Amino acid sequence: MSNIVRDSDVVEISEPPYFAFGEKVKAKRVIRNDGTYAGKEIGEILAKKGEIGYVVSIGTFLQQFYIYGVEFTESGNRVGMKKKELEPFTPRNEDDIPLPP
Repeated sequence: MSNIVRDSDVVEISEPPYFAFGEKVKAKRVIRNDGTYAGKEIGEILAKKGEIGYVVSIGTFLQQFYIYGVEFTESGNRVGMKKKELEPFTPRNEDDIPLPP
């Protein structure tokens, strides 16, 4: 049998995606390889808690959830993540605030 946990009460795709292409995001927790990331051992860390990345793709899973492809700058890994695993990046000080174009 499958280990997929399906929360039947949540259907994210009935609304627009929460995150946008190019948006700067932060991992809410450590993300490890569950066996679906080629070239890495099962259990190997793909993104650390608090690691910053950018949304580079948006797909769906089980016709229910958005999956955000996030390119993490520190590790260089591109990882598919659910909304609950991410949070928007909020600058902490002036050095983190982007300059106007």
